[in-house]
Parts: sequence; C-alpha cells; structure tokens
Amino acid sequence: MRKRTVALIVVAAVLLALVGGAYWAGRHLFYEPTAKGVDSVIGELGGTRVLGVFAHPDDEQTVNGLFFRAKQRDGAYTAMITATQGEAGHQTPVVARQEDLGDIRKAEALKNSFNLGVDRHVVWDYPDGGVPDADEDELVARVVDEMRRVRPDVVVAFWPESGATGHPDHMQMGHITELAIAELAASDGSYTGPHHVVYTISPSGALAAFGGETGAFVVANQPKPEYAMAAEVAKKHEGWTIHASQANFLPEAYILPTWLVYSLWDQEFYHVRDLEAEPFTSRG
Repeated sequence: MRKRTVALIVVAAVLLALVGGAYWAGRHLFYEPTAKGVDSVIGELGGTRVLGVFAHPDDEQTVNGLFFRAKQRDGAYTAMITATQGEAGHQTPVVARQEDLGDIRKAEALKNSFNLGVDRHVVWDYPDGGVPDADEDELVARVVDEMRRVRPDVVVAFWPESGATGHPDHMQMGHITELAIAELAASDGSYTGPHHVVYTISPSGALAAFGGETGAFVVANQPKPEYAMAAEVAKKHEGWTIHASQANFLPEAYILPTWLVYSLWDQEFYHVRDLEAEPFTSRG
C-alpha cells in the first residue's frame, strides 16, 4: 500500500511538472523581452485625452487594458473611431442574418466601448475589407476633424506596415492616422495634434507559432514594443461576450479555448512614437 501511495505521488508530481512546464512554455509565447512593465501606458506618458483609430468592430479588444486603465486609473477622456461596421466578417457563432451583420457589429462595438468607460465612439460605414480602396483624402479629412473635436494628446493606432494582424484595413487605417497627424502638425490652428502615437503590437512568439504566413509577415514588419501592461483579462472576456458574433474568434484563431489563451496572454504590448522628438513631416 505504501509503495502504491509513493508511486501515485511520483506520478502526480511528474504530471504537475509537465503541466507547469507546458504552462510556462505557453506564457513565453506571449512575452516580449523588450517591453517594460507599467501600470498604465497612458499614465506613463502623462496622457489626458486619448483617441483610438481602428478599422473594425472588435479591434478595440486588442487595447482593453489601455483604455480601461486610462479612464479608471488616470481619469483621461477617451474616444474611438471605427472605420467600418464589420459587415463582411465571418460570424463565429452565427447570431444574425448576414445582411444584418453590420448593424449587429456596430452595436457590439458601441456596447463594448461603453463597458470600457469610453466617452465617445464613432462608427463609420466604409466597406469592410475595402478601406484601402476608399478615398484617402476623405478618410484623412474625417480623422483630422475627429482629432480636432477630441483634441487627443495620445493617439492609439495600428502600425501601418503590419496592422497587428496583417489585415489590409488595419494597415490602411494606421497609415491614415499618420497622415492625419502630419496634416494637423502642419496646420496653424489652436490644436496641432497629439504628442504621442501608441501602436498596439501583437505577441511575436505566439504569431510565429500559430499564425502561419500571416503571423510571420506581422512579426517581420512590426517594431519591438517598449511597454507592457495588464490586459484587464476580465474586460476581454466581457468584450467577447458583448461581441457575440465573434465570441469564438480566439478558439478559431489559436486552437485554444478563450480562457486558456488569456491565462497565457495577460499583457498588452505597445510601441510608442514621441512626436516632439520624431514628428511626421509629410504625407509621403
């Protein structure tokens, strides 16, 4: 009996060691060694007014921690732009008629940003998947107008060369954001643009392991992040419940249940451009 007990203890210890090793190996995929941990990126930058510029409903899921803490911890005014209604998206699970999906996803985005404490959120109606073909001057003008209204000192955006996921809409909205900032900087109005651009960066290890060709493209074309902060995992779970038409997105993307993904991916990563030290000087 004693030998059997010892054997069971040894087996349990080996299993725990294997599970623990797998867990820490998984966490390593969602770790960025260049990123300094901070409580709040917006607080670190001294931001008081924050504008996020995105392409699709649910893009704000990548920045839950940043926006939630900017409001709750730093008392910042927060706002968002979403350029499309996501009408061409894949429903996972199917919750509505496909022709109604744009209305559904717009409502999901507005509800989720409200849940994060966002003060203002505009959702435009550019074609989902067609942002690169939209009139560039018009898009820039609309982003400029929104920036003049919100007057952000920090703008949160996609890195134009990778778009966090390699999606052309993301990449184009990152490009449009930079053009809008350049236009504001060249203006002679009372507001000449933000002081910082904060780019959301995807975890390179996980993309390399699970992302296939698209993941490899993103890793090769995104900068290293300087900052890491808590992802506010509870808010991310709430967000996928709110985004009911996309609730199974993470299991489909990572082949892992959402709870397990977020037990490993519990930080957000950001690259920051100081526009006083490195301004955008042209629309080239």
